[in-house]
Amino acid sequence: MIVEPGVEDLEVLEGDEGEPEVGRHRDVGGDLLRTPIAEVVGRRPVVTVAPDAPLEKVLALMRARKVSAVVVVERKKSRRVVGLFSERDLVNRALAVRGWAKAKVERFMTPDPETLTPRDPVVYALNKMSVGRFRHVPLVDEAGRPAGMITAGDLLDFLVELCPEEILNLPPDPRLALHPKAEGD
Repeated sequence: MIVEPGVEDLEVLEGDEGEPEVGRHRDVGGDLLRTPIAEVVGRRPVVTVAPDAPLEKVLALMRARKVSAVVVVERKKSRRVVGLFSERDLVNRALAVRGWAKAKVERFMTPDPETLTPRDPVVYALNKMSVGRFRHVPLVDEAGRPAGMITAGDLLDFLVELCPEEILNLPPDPRLALHPKAEGD
């Protein structure tokens, strides 16, 4: 510590310690590449409906299960994923159509959604959601059957897990955050 002649050593006050080094050396990018989606999504079962399900029943199911999207699967034995229906589909496609509540979900679903597997790295879900502006990506098994759903909320929770000190220990007001450079630089 450099002290100017004639200036007494001042006691360091709480809050004057400088920027904390908590977690600064964590390889977040590497963690995103190495962590399989299965470790990020909860153990909740994926909610599925048939293509001919009436939209009013689909919405009732979404409310009951507290989900913002459902996976639409074939009625055949294969039960392959054929679509995704989300709150966004309701707002952007269904509400403007007369009689939408009685219409089949297949009329308003996103057909052939992009999918991933539970073994894929988290970074693939992050990429699909960012590039495609998705909030949900269905997960499928080798036969194309539903195996789960990863949501934007799952990814946010995972990012908070990777950097809890930096994210959870923020001051209540962003204007109170530490400045990137010390005064006088």
